[in-house]
Formats: sequence, C-alpha cells, structure tokens
Amino acid sequence: MNKYFVEFLCILSLTFTTFAQIEKKDEPFIVEHFAISILKFGAVGDGKTVCTQSIQKAIDTVSEQGGGFVVVPPGIFLTGTIVLKNDVILYLSPGSMLISSTKIDDFPEMIPSYRSYTDNYSQRALIYAENQKNIGIVGYGKIHGQGELFKEDENRKYKFRPYLIRLVECKEINLEGVTYENGAMWTIHLLACENVRCSNIRIYSRCNHNNDGIDIDSCENVAVSDCHIVSGDDSIVLKSTSPKPCRNITITNCILSSLCNALKMGTESNGGFQNISISNCTIYDTHLSGLTIQTVDGGTTENIVINNISMQNVRCPIFIRLGNRARPCCPDQPAPGMGTMKRIIISNIVGTGADSTGCAISGIPGHDIEEITLRNINLSFKEGIEKPIDIPQENEQSYPEYKMFGTLPAYGFFIRHVKGIFLENINLRSEQKDNRPAIFLTDVKTPIITHLYLFNERETGKSITFDNCSNINVKEMYLNGMPQQTHF
Repeated sequence: MNKYFVEFLCILSLTFTTFAQIEKKDEPFIVEHFAISILKFGAVGDGKTVCTQSIQKAIDTVSEQGGGFVVVPPGIFLTGTIVLKNDVILYLSPGSMLISSTKIDDFPEMIPSYRSYTDNYSQRALIYAENQKNIGIVGYGKIHGQGELFKEDENRKYKFRPYLIRLVECKEINLEGVTYENGAMWTIHLLACENVRCSNIRIYSRCNHNNDGIDIDSCENVAVSDCHIVSGDDSIVLKSTSPKPCRNITITNCILSSLCNALKMGTESNGGFQNISISNCTIYDTHLSGLTIQTVDGGTTENIVINNISMQNVRCPIFIRLGNRARPCCPDQPAPGMGTMKRIIISNIVGTGADSTGCAISGIPGHDIEEITLRNINLSFKEGIEKPIDIPQENEQSYPEYKMFGTLPAYGFFIRHVKGIFLENINLRSEQKDNRPAIFLTDVKTPIITHLYLFNERETGKSITFDNCSNINVKEMYLNGMPQQTHF
C-alpha cells in the first residue's frame, strides 16, 4: 500500500475520532488542530531503520505550527530518545509500534533542572519531556522497550537503563490507550508534574530490574483509571523524591499484579503524600504487599482514603509503616526531620492467599501513626505458625518492606505505636492452625475494636493481646462463631 495513502487514512481516522469526541460534549466550542504522520519526515516502519530524527522532526514541526497530533501509522518504528514538545499529542495508530533501540548512544542523558533523589538513577528515557505543557501519548498502538537486552554491571547500576516514559515538571498531560511492554527501567515516571490523566493503558514489564509500572513522584492533581499493569517491581507507586508532596491523587478501576508491591506510597517520602484516594482495584499474584503506605524519609502523610480493593494470592494484604530512615532527597540537603502519618481510612478490603508473616501497622517510639480506621476487612492467611513469636525489634532506619520485622507475633495484625485506631467489622481467617493471636497491640492509645470475627483451629489462648495499651474498648468479638469476652 502506498505510504502516502496510509498517512492519509491515519490522519483521516484521527480527525473523525477527534470530531466524534467533540460532538459528545454539550458545550459548543471551536477546535483547531494539526495532524501529520511521521512518514512525511522519512520514518520507515520496518523495525530496522532508526527513525529517531524523523519522529523528532515531526514533533518539532507540529509544535512550531501551534500544536496538534504526530501520527505513528501501522508498522514497527525503531527509535532512540524522542522529546515531546508543547501542545503535541503523539498518536499511535492501531497496528503501530515504537520499539526501543538497544544502543546506549541512542539515549543521551537528559538531566533535568529539577533536583530529586532520582538524580541517582537513570537520566535516559525513550520518550522525554521537561517543562512542557499540553502533551500526551494516546492511541491503540504499543511502545516496546526491549528492556531485556539492556545489561548492566555494578558500576553502571540504574544509569544504563532508560525509562520508557519520563516527564519532568510538565503540565496538562494525557496518557491514554497505549500498551507499554518490557521497559528497561521504570515504565512511566512522572516527576513534579501537574494535571495528569492516565487512563486505559496496559503495562507488561517483567524483563529487567526495577520494572515499576507507573511512578507518580512529587506530582499534583493526577487521575489514574482503568489500567491493567503486570509489573516486575511495584505496579503503581507514589513517591516524593523531592520536598514537593504528592497531592490530590486518585487511582481507580485498575487491575494489578506485581512481583513486589501492587499499590504503594513510599519508599521515598521527603515531600509526603496528601489527599490521596484509591478505590475499586483488583490485585492478583503479588509477591509482597497488596497495599503499602509508608513514610520513612520525613514528609507529611495525611488524608488517605482507600476503598473497595480485592486481592488474590497476595503475600501481605496491608503494610503501614512510619519510620526514620531519614535519607535526604539531594546531596546538598540535610537529613529530613521525622515525618508524620495521620487520618487514614481503609475499608472494604478482601484478601486471600496471605503468608504467615502477618500485617504490620507500626510507628516508632515517640512517633505514633494517628487516626487510622480499618473497616470491613476480610483476610485469609493460608499458612500458620504454631509457636509464639517475640515482639520484633524497632528497625527504625531499615528499608521498609513487609518482611522487615520477620514473622510477626499475630497472624492478622501487629499494631504498634499508634494513637487512635478504630477496627470495625474485621474478619480474619487462618487456614492452618496458628497459635498466635489474631491481633497484637503494643503501645497503642485508644484502640476501639468492634465486630471482630476470627476463624482459627486454635481453641485456647487469647485472640487479642494488649501490651502497654490505654483506653481499650472492645465489643462484639467471635472466635469460630462463638462469642468471646470483651473485657481486657
């Protein structure tokens, strides 16, 4: 088929799609847009010809013309780093693929002016933008990173492997519809960006180290929805690798599977996390935690609402940690002060297949997690421990992960250094005999527990253990269907 005819069909299809979307809106407005195919600038979709310059020329031209669409038609287009510019939407047509070059010289280091702890990581990316506005990557095609071919040694750890997408200090971003495969590093890194919509994308990346799905880092006003992510590292992770917090973030209707954590806040927390809503997500076959909230490098974590999460074959359903690793975000910065964590609501959680470790909710001495609610939680643990477990060390400065304390002294929840926790309608089941209590609380102020349902072959001993706790309020507790005493 003549390449110019293909170009015409792509642009015509894109134009009809654009105006069809416009007609759905109620309010009248005028639209002007400009669309051009990368074929016009010499790109060849044979999977062998390096098309970096052709694609970049198309982006530059559209931006200079006032903005519009750069169209990737059907075909396989090999490329190194391309840089998005103001008012440019990269549109991947059905049957199109951008495939990463494997030559490191095709990925020059793009060092942003915005400083963060990611200065220690790779400064290379397949698609990059900095301080740009009204940009996007949309369509029905694929972006393939060939990440398995990027080998590294100890001297070049992180530095050698490019992100698939890295956007720094950009505004008005739309990522929609595209499938991302086999990145060499994180798949999508959004650093200090504002007003981002990420919807209906697919990520399949388990080919190298650090294969995160979406990293939302020191960003504001971000909506992630309807994504399916199968990742080698964390699937969706909020970070604040700079003093700027992650703020006003919604994540909903996503399907996640991870060899690490599925939904995570941290590990880097210098700026903290504020006003976060996560809902209606399904998590499966995840090797660490389904849900992780942690603040270990300073920062304020507050106003977190998580609702309607279903987990299957997740080793630890819930892990919450306030620690004091105190790692600076930048070399010239002092160690951060102690962070805070408060006002967290987690509700309507179902999880099966958890291991024998248990779920930890732990601050550190003198620094409590405050005002936390767990409501309508139903968890099943497939493994059991028949011997008592001692209270673990504090490990204030350790890397935060659900196994950091070892096997916990409760098969359900180990809760430590918390002020004001409300547990309502909690259903915990041990599928194997477990002689640990379901819940172990130590240094907890004002715990309120109501409607607790426990299922365990063990018939003797305490179902809840309190150690150095105050203002305890427990009512409506059942073990294997039988009412239990609620006076402690």
